[in-house]
Amino acid sequence: MPADLTCPNCDIVYEAGPNEPWRCNCGHALEFTERPHPQGDPLPLHSLDTTDGLWTFFEFLPIEKHVTFHEGFTPLVEAPEWDAQFKLEYVFPTGSFKDRGATTTLSRAVELGVDKVIEDSSGNAGAAIATYAARAGIEADIYVPADVKQSKLMTIQRADARPVRIEGSRQDVTDACIDAVEAGEGWYASHAWNPAFYAGTMTFAFEIAAQQGWTVPDAVVLPIGHGTLFLGAYRGFSLLEEAGITDGMPRLLGAQAAGYAPIVDELGGATTDEDGEGTDIADGIKITEPARKDEILSAIEATDGDAIALGSDPVESALDRLHRRGFYVEPTCAVAPAALEKYREMGVLEDDADVVVPLTGSGLKTL
Repeated sequence: MPADLTCPNCDIVYEAGPNEPWRCNCGHALEFTERPHPQGDPLPLHSLDTTDGLWTFFEFLPIEKHVTFHEGFTPLVEAPEWDAQFKLEYVFPTGSFKDRGATTTLSRAVELGVDKVIEDSSGNAGAAIATYAARAGIEADIYVPADVKQSKLMTIQRADARPVRIEGSRQDVTDACIDAVEAGEGWYASHAWNPAFYAGTMTFAFEIAAQQGWTVPDAVVLPIGHGTLFLGAYRGFSLLEEAGITDGMPRLLGAQAAGYAPIVDELGGATTDEDGEGTDIADGIKITEPARKDEILSAIEATDGDAIALGSDPVESALDRLHRRGFYVEPTCAVAPAALEKYREMGVLEDDADVVVPLTGSGLKTL
């Protein structure tokens, strides 16, 4: 039976089903009632059968596998110029880490007997949900900004999903999508609100730990928009520690775009933008109202983490440097490597710290 949902704020339990709410009546995001994890010691990486990709970690997931391309176990490669390791999330089937959440979210939709899903996205999450909905044979409407990148729009359309282009801000796109959900037009497959999506993104942490011999790095530097991967990492590393598989947590260090940095503002931090203006280069994280802002702040506090905002210059410089070293990523990806350099300059990270940085989206999707 599919797992039920509960509200951590008021402890109400909602029965699983195609008409389950997308958030609690109190306005809080919902979670699964189940928090499974395996017993005993894990197998070393060389003994793991990873042919199922991220579903190798099915014992951690409150969802049965139904919709998959065997995605996951993305490469973890040395990046000597950055004194870090890069996890190449842009090699997923749709070219971004959002496939982690799409496989679990659409698998959940199949479990519930959902006929149609709705999502709002700047592009990557929409492309992933559209693609996995096509794999599942489920109808999909994807709400996107009117100026969405053509490559991402084509991915949505060619998966036979219906793109709904909305004028205005990224928040206007979300508001229009929620109006459609509230009107009963479909099940909200939201990468920001749906707990099934975070069940997928937490496998990012499981893979890193397995690839490092069931240890955790000193720090992980990640971009933050809605915090889908940031919170996935926190949940995954927390669950590994809870299960007794790893000892300790990495510091989680966030990177936001200047002008779209609500987490940095909340922490009282400063932008590194030299001219004091915002930047539009990182369109994938132009989020002013994260759905789970309080959870992001709690994750930062719990891991002795931090968040900084960067302007155009350091991001463009990092993007050029990545491309020249063979990492063909989209601009949003460059925010995290740029932040890594700033964190080192600020003395937040030692030069010899073991650091992992995800490269989250393909440069092929920037056209």
